[in-house]
Amino acid sequence: MQPPAPWMETPQVKAVFQALGAPSVDVRFVGGCVRDSLLGRDIIDIDIATPDAPAVVIEKLETAGLKAVPTGLAHGTVTALAGGQSFEITTLRKDTACDGRHAAVEFTADWAEDASRRDFTFNAMSQQPDGTLFDPYDGVTDAYAGRVRFVGNPRDRIQEDYLRILRYFRFLAHYGKAAPEDDVLAACNALRAGLAKLSTERVRDELIKLFSASDPRVAIAAMTSAGVLHQVMPGIGGQESLSKLIEVERALEARDGESIWHRRWVALIDTDPVSVARGMKVSGKDVTCIKGLTAAAAAAPGAFEPPDLYRFRYAYANRDQGDRHDSAAAGGTLIACACSGGEVTQPWRDLFEHVLSWGF
Repeated sequence: MQPPAPWMETPQVKAVFQALGAPSVDVRFVGGCVRDSLLGRDIIDIDIATPDAPAVVIEKLETAGLKAVPTGLAHGTVTALAGGQSFEITTLRKDTACDGRHAAVEFTADWAEDASRRDFTFNAMSQQPDGTLFDPYDGVTDAYAGRVRFVGNPRDRIQEDYLRILRYFRFLAHYGKAAPEDDVLAACNALRAGLAKLSTERVRDELIKLFSASDPRVAIAAMTSAGVLHQVMPGIGGQESLSKLIEVERALEARDGESIWHRRWVALIDTDPVSVARGMKVSGKDVTCIKGLTAAAAAAPGAFEPPDLYRFRYAYANRDQGDRHDSAAAGGTLIACACSGGEVTQPWRDLFEHVLSWGF
C-alpha cells in the first residue's frame, strides 16, 4: 500500500468520495492523476471511477449537496463540483463494439474489465483513497522506466480507436525514456489510414500537446518513421530546424511554456505555417501568434550591430500583427537563430536579451 498523497486528502476530494459512498463502495482514482502522482508530477485533473451507474452517481452527489453535471451519460461520465473544483466521475465500463473512433459500452462492476479497455499500462492503474494501488498490467514499472506500452496487442488497441496512434506519440514525448518498440511503430504504420476517421480538432489538439513537451524530438522522429506525421500535418519539412530550435531554447533558457508549441510549429513547417494553422482550425489567437512568430523570424537580422536591431524592430512592428507583443519578437529570434544553422553565440544571446526588453 502507498500512503495517500496530499492531493488525495483535500476537503474537496474527501467530500466527493464520501458522497459516493467510499469506503463501503469501491471508488478509486484512475488514469493520469494516479500515474503523475507516482512520478511526482503536478496533478492537473482528478478522475474517479465507481461501479455505480450514472443515475446513482448523480443522486448520491445531489443528496450530499454537491452539484452534478451529466457531461457524458452515454459513456457513464458525470462531473462533480466540490469547493470550486471539478471531478470527472465515470462508471466502470466494458466495450461491446468499436468502429475505430467511438465505442458502444456497457456498464459493469468489474474493475478488471474496465482496466482491460484502457490504452496504456500506466493509464490502467487505479488507487483507493487510502493509497492502495491496483496495477494489473505492471504500469508502475513502465512509468518509472519511461516505457509507453499498450495494454495487450497494439493493433487491437489501435483498431478500437485510431486516436491512440497520436496518443502513443504524445505520451512518448512527455513520458518516454525508452526507445519506441518496433512492433508498436509497425502497428502505427500499418493502421495509419484509420487516422482519417478523426476530426481535425482532435488531431490538432494531440499535435499541440505533443509539441508542448519539454523535448519532443524522439517522439516526432518516431512519428515520422512510422509515416504518421506527414499524414496528419501538411507542409512539414525536415526536422533540422526544429531540433536546432530546441537546442537554442535550452541554451537561451527560453522556457515560456505558453508559446512553445507555436515556435516549434513555425520551425517544423516548410511552407506557410499560418495557412496550415488555419487549415487545422487553431484558434484566432493562436493564428495571430503563429503569424507574429513567422514575421518576426523573417525580419530577424543576421548581424547584430545596433542599426540591425533597430531595423528588426521597425520591420517587425510595422507588419500587420494584430496584438503584437515582445514574446512574439523574442520567439522569432529563437526561430531565426535555429534556422540559420549557426551556434548560439554571444551576439545571439545579446539579441535575445535585448528583444526581451522591448515593449510594443
